[in-house]
Amino acid sequence: MKFCSDFVWGAATAAYQIEGGAAEGGRTPSIWDTFSHTPGKTANGETGDVASDSYHRFKEDVVIMRSMHLKAYRFSVSWSRVAVDGADRWNPEGFAYYDALVDELLANGITPYLTLYHWDLPQALQNKGGWLNEDTTRAFAVYAAKLGEHFKGRVKYWFTLNEPACVVGLGYGNGLHAPGLKLNLQEQFLCWQNLVYAHCLAEEALHKADPANVVGLASTGRLCYPVEETPQDLDAARALTFSCPDDDWTFTHQMMLDPLVLGRWPNDCGPQLAACIARVPEHITAALPLGKPDVIGLNIYNAAPVRMGTAGPEYCCRPTGWPRTALGWPVEPESLNWGVRLVYERYRTPLYITENGLSCCDQVFLDGKVHDPQRIDFMTRYLSCLHQAISQGADVRGYFHWSLLDNYEWHSGYNERFGLVFVDYPTGTRIPKDSADWYGTLARTGELNG
Repeated sequence: MKFCSDFVWGAATAAYQIEGGAAEGGRTPSIWDTFSHTPGKTANGETGDVASDSYHRFKEDVVIMRSMHLKAYRFSVSWSRVAVDGADRWNPEGFAYYDALVDELLANGITPYLTLYHWDLPQALQNKGGWLNEDTTRAFAVYAAKLGEHFKGRVKYWFTLNEPACVVGLGYGNGLHAPGLKLNLQEQFLCWQNLVYAHCLAEEALHKADPANVVGLASTGRLCYPVEETPQDLDAARALTFSCPDDDWTFTHQMMLDPLVLGRWPNDCGPQLAACIARVPEHITAALPLGKPDVIGLNIYNAAPVRMGTAGPEYCCRPTGWPRTALGWPVEPESLNWGVRLVYERYRTPLYITENGLSCCDQVFLDGKVHDPQRIDFMTRYLSCLHQAISQGADVRGYFHWSLLDNYEWHSGYNERFGLVFVDYPTGTRIPKDSADWYGTLARTGELNG
């Protein structure tokens, strides 16, 4: 099966997960520096201090991307590296690093897709309340304006926020991620409304910096697919994908996308959430038109099978032995078919798959290579389903595999390997896996075999 010639094939990373150089070049601490250095918060007490060492080895990484025929690279800027303590005091050394990276990408024919915020809030802003404090949204707008001005003419594609559902749910809900807070629904919603407002202000700033900028955000959340392709099961998939009951509303796409794209907060919600929505300040509601995204990024790894039962929509149990990744996530290729179709049906906005991939128990074999047939099989199945979604009318412009490199996987430390490229952490040595060669052929030809 053939993808269109202008389909964007890329790979994705995040600053704290790959850069390292945590105390170099004038960078100030982020919440992940604080969190990862707190005993008991991450696997084996591991931190992103060195990570994949891309701060020193980015040119090597770009050479690998070029060898894979990638058209694009999605990466994030460390807010703490370019702004001193998150304020509008700028760090020339930080900008010099990203200047060199962007220029290297462009020189090699690779289009940069820049994410402003991939979870590493400056600790100085967290000390003032983080995303509970509306002042953080204004600081974010200043940061967005600065980057938009600085990279005008070199960076056209922007994602403001990565996975706001995880920012709220993991950082302020269950405490699994930095800053490690466990707050009630009302406090979590305050984070949501501030993130929505932050996106609106940042998108406005980026469009002011350059009207040609294409601005969106990378969203994740619950997705469902019909067990059988019947109108009833499809209705069940829609209902469970886009509902917001009080006990299960955080990890949803619609908490962010409904206000930004549809201009309203979710209306299929429980009474507690409805009460929170009713108290959203008028100036935030008034800002929603500023934040209507040009594109939507979807970070999709799996989805849940559902059907219409006698009492209404219901989830279906997966059979014993259902395939799972090394991280334990279910392998659900239909997530890139029905998940994409349902999101596009609701929002009618061009889409990118900004993350998709899996963790495998990769190792270097005796022949010095890294053989990962399960990753190739995973991509073949998922991309076949994505092609089906496109053939059914979903406007999908590109696919970014997660991840380019093995990296620091947040609270899991270095236990999980998501990369197309194997990283030997003690030495920093890169070894492209078999999947990198396979993906490189796909990026060059657009032809999916399997």
